[in-house]
Formats: sequence, C-alpha cells, structure tokens
Amino acid sequence: MTTIRPVAFARRSRPTLEGAGVRLNRAFGNGDETQFDPFLMMDDFRGDDPEYYRRGFPWHPHRGIETITYVLEGEVDHGDSLGNEGTIGAGDVQWMTAGSGIIHQEMPRGDARGRMGGFQLWLNLPAAHKMTDPRYQGLTAAQIPEVEQAGARVRVIAGRVGGVTGPVADIFADPEYLDVRLESGAAWEHPAPAGHTAFAYLFEGEAWFGGGASGEPLVADPGRIVLFGDGDAVAATAGPGGARFLLASGLPLREPIAWRGPIVMNSPYELDVAWRELEDGTFVKHGPAGGGR
Repeated sequence: MTTIRPVAFARRSRPTLEGAGVRLNRAFGNGDETQFDPFLMMDDFRGDDPEYYRRGFPWHPHRGIETITYVLEGEVDHGDSLGNEGTIGAGDVQWMTAGSGIIHQEMPRGDARGRMGGFQLWLNLPAAHKMTDPRYQGLTAAQIPEVEQAGARVRVIAGRVGGVTGPVADIFADPEYLDVRLESGAAWEHPAPAGHTAFAYLFEGEAWFGGGASGEPLVADPGRIVLFGDGDAVAATAGPGGARFLLASGLPLREPIAWRGPIVMNSPYELDVAWRELEDGTFVKHGPAGGGR
C-alpha cells in the first residue's frame, strides 16, 4: 500500500544577495543542511530587472559539492578551470561536480525583454568522493525528456518517471530532479523511495501537497519550499490556475559537514587545507587537459 508523504514543514524563500550583488531568493541554505541532507542550498534567481542579476557570479571556487544550474528564461554565460565554456539557455541544465576543486564563473543575461530566470541547487558529495575528479555535464533543453501523464507534464532531469530516465547519471546521492507542470485541478502522485529526503519548490500557481492517510494537505503559493516527511510517494493537487514546481529527492549522507562559503568538506581541518591551497595556487588539481596544475 502506498504511503503518501506528509509535509514536514513549509516556508517562503528569503531575499538574499549573492555573487557580485545578484538579488535572489534562497529557498534553503546554510543551517538547513541536516534537514535537507544530501542537499545543501537552493536559490531562485529569477527577475525581470537587469540590475538585479547583471553583476553575476564572477570567478569563484568550489570543492566537495555538485552545483546544478537550471535556466528557465534568458541565458547564463559560463566558464571553468577545466576549459569548459559556453552559454546555458532557456530549458538547459549545467550539472557540475566540483570534486577536488574547480574555479568557475556564471554571468546571467536576460532575454529580449530583460527577463532572467532559473535555479541553482547544491548537492553534497560523500566523504569518500569529496576529492573526486571534477567534471561538467551540460544538457540542452532538447536532451531533457518530457513525460506526459494525466494532467501533468514532467521534465526529467535526473531520476525516472513513467519508464523514462533522465540524462544525468552516475551521481553519488542517487538524486531525482524533476520540473513538474500540473493543469488546473490535476492530482499527481510520484514514487519517492522511503528514507530519501524529498522536497518541492513551487514557483508558479498554487498547489496542495501531502494529504491522504498522512493528514491534511498543505497549500503552497509561489516561492514556497515544502519538505516532505517519510513515506514512499509524494502527492500534489494543482489549484484553479494550475501549478509548476521542482521536485527533488536524494539519499541522505548523514556525515559531518564543515561549510565555509563555496566549499563544503567534512572537517574544519579539510576546510583550512582547501582555503590555504586556494591562496597558494594549488587548489585546482585538474586543468583543461586533465593534468594537475
């Protein structure tokens, strides 16, 4: 028998300044890592005023994590110390495994009407893989499958929906990352393995989450993060105007977390090593040709 996950808690995302002065809304972040394990942070950087985002995220380091950038509107120019460079357009995803260390930049550009929209999600790496070789997975909108179900359209970035598997593979936390659009009044259920952390971030319309034997459903409006309790499926019902939300789940690591800025390790000592290496120029272990530098 399917157990619908209850809502553990829900709250509105909070205005935050990040990068070189980008105004965004933070759904969760430092201080929430135990509840959202293996996820560390999620930012909503949508806006229609170029002054909110044009300063972007100039060159900065990462170690010990993966960053997932999903663009809805506008474009993001990117480059990194592996030699990757290009533009992430509407519907595209950049899944970057920082591993032992990478330095990159992301500079947003609006569309013809100045609109910019997207999300960045941070996923922790387990201790055994903190220093894995960095890698970059760039996915165009055309590479991300979309599944149609009764009253629902689901873009499958990672994970599996209705027999369709997303293109992102070989990720340590066994994550699922979906973009779900529901028609007016549509009810939708989706398996979420028991024991995995699961959350939804509503960014269009209105939806009810949870319910069934797990208790009364909770209504959410745009900009609200919903963390689910345990169970083996999530349930959502769209309001009169439909709904669109991100749904993510992953296997908790349950490991110590030492976090300072863009670097997340397992101990203060490892953090100190990382920042010392950044200062002395030995932080990046793999250059454009794959060699150390």
